[in-house]
Amino acid sequence: MSTARHTPLNSVAAHAALITYTLIALFPVFVIVVNSFKERRAIFREPLALPDAESFSLIGYQTVMKQGDFFLYFQNSFIVTVASLFFILLFGAMAAFALAEYRFRGNMLMGLYLALGIMIPIRIGTVAILQMMVSTGLVNTLWALILVYTAQGLPLAVFILSEFMRQVSDDLKNAGRIDGLSEYKIFFRLVLPLVRPAMATVAVFNMIPIWNDLWFPLILAPAEEVKTLTLGSQVFIGQFVTDWNAVLSALSLAILPVLVLYVIFSRQLIRGITSGAVK
Repeated sequence: MSTARHTPLNSVAAHAALITYTLIALFPVFVIVVNSFKERRAIFREPLALPDAESFSLIGYQTVMKQGDFFLYFQNSFIVTVASLFFILLFGAMAAFALAEYRFRGNMLMGLYLALGIMIPIRIGTVAILQMMVSTGLVNTLWALILVYTAQGLPLAVFILSEFMRQVSDDLKNAGRIDGLSEYKIFFRLVLPLVRPAMATVAVFNMIPIWNDLWFPLILAPAEEVKTLTLGSQVFIGQFVTDWNAVLSALSLAILPVLVLYVIFSRQLIRGITSGAVK
């Protein structure tokens, strides 16, 4: 068998490619955060320069705190994101356990049906979703967003978690059954702790699109009391005049929670992605 040879040149090339990709990915974040601490003229005059004593200004953050109901928008985004992730992980893990553990007629077809949700964008059904929310009276409620995001995230969650749950030892589950554990206790006590890296991966993959989404909040929950942070930032964008200081400051504040959660789940995310890559 041939083995891969790790030479210094290959290592340097790999690290150079990763560093380049990291710089490209972080460049928009750098531009947003840096310019949020500048006055308006400095943003357009030198967008890539760091703020100095002349250009430094906190006017954008002051505007966000005074004019926009930032804390309400943040609270709405936090509730929607956390609730959606909870239901995605709960129902996705339960469905994945059923598909991986039990053999029944239509098992494979059910898995393929759920996998179609990964390939078909949910925004195609926006009109039907809006009609459904109107008929059920859920328009301008946070539940409308939670239900849509849960449905959006379930296919990927089932697809990833089912593969991990197939790797859980059958002997462990059978031992639990011999000890008298119910299927629910086997699922919550034995299986879920072993697939935590996969669940963290699913959470991160779904957290960022939910937190940053503008489409469904604009259509399903545009009322002031249920605006999310992304939609609330649009109040500073006018038809003729845009307060770029406030827009950039609001976006900078919106980025912070995502970075914090990513740091918290980063180790589990890496373990989930690399699990099974080596044996």
